[in-house]
Amino acid sequence: MVKKRSRVTLQQVAEHAGVSRATASKVVRGSSNVSDAAREKVFNSMKELGYIYDRVAANLRSNRSNTIGLIITDIRNPYFSDLLIGIHESLDKEGYTVILGTTFDSVEKQDLLLSTMLEHRVGGILLSPVPGSSPETVERLSQFDIPIVLAARRITTDHQFDYVGIDNVEGAKLAVQHLVAKGHQRIAFIGGPSNSSAWQERTEGYCLALLEAGIPVDEALIKEGPTTRQGGYETIRKVLEQPDPPTAIFCYNDIIALGALTYLDEIGIKPGQHISIVGFDDIQEASMTPPGLSTIAAHPQQIGAYAANLLHQRISGLAGPPQQIILSPDLIVRGTT
Repeated sequence: MVKKRSRVTLQQVAEHAGVSRATASKVVRGSSNVSDAAREKVFNSMKELGYIYDRVAANLRSNRSNTIGLIITDIRNPYFSDLLIGIHESLDKEGYTVILGTTFDSVEKQDLLLSTMLEHRVGGILLSPVPGSSPETVERLSQFDIPIVLAARRITTDHQFDYVGIDNVEGAKLAVQHLVAKGHQRIAFIGGPSNSSAWQERTEGYCLALLEAGIPVDEALIKEGPTTRQGGYETIRKVLEQPDPPTAIFCYNDIIALGALTYLDEIGIKPGQHISIVGFDDIQEASMTPPGLSTIAAHPQQIGAYAANLLHQRISGLAGPPQQIILSPDLIVRGTT
């Protein structure tokens, strides 16, 4: 009978590396207060001995978790990739480990991920909520005995949770005001789900900018649609087929705008000449797709960094009412206008 190999202890790693157990502990916990030489010795010993850090047990001993649960909607959208960069850069500095989950805008998937995060005893959760998250989800989050910070999207309007995001109302106003200044009167708003807080806020800004310019809001020019390239392709086709089509399009996000540009190219309409297009987010591809997409910079990396830092402060004991950190958007003018 083969004897089962016993689990390597941290004390054995420390002795093998020639450092104290306290130093070895700092290394596995990701502390920056360790010399590079000592860190390399400990990592080499961990690898040679086959040491596996039991993070859950460590969390139970210290009564504090260094693991963060991160739940976003769609990793395929470059906006969320940039958001992740900001989050990871901030959390890495504090020695946190991140468990990532993706909902793809499914409430059921979101609920399952929240349960999984709790099972892993995370110290806090960063959440970009699914549009239309149920009252049951809100109630459930309110009962969690860990800090929760929302990023990019809200769940409710009564500020129950810490939130970091862009000023969607102002961003939409900037986009529409720019189009009005270009002489447009028929301006459509396309894409996005109406049960999303971001869509509702951008619609508000869109309407305010039109009314301030003395242009009546035409509901026929507001079209929901999937937040995908295909969604943009189909939605712009629908609004352009109307009897009195728009001369300018404000898109819910850049991905939708890129899909709209594909359709325009197929039918021979040149953006920036025959029609004006403005997106939202300023993903990298916006500047690289000819003739260059005019858009609203939503600063996702900054949002991620602020949200992660706020969560770290809460885990470290910051008290007080929920904070609302709202970043200012910027208009980026390129060839499509």
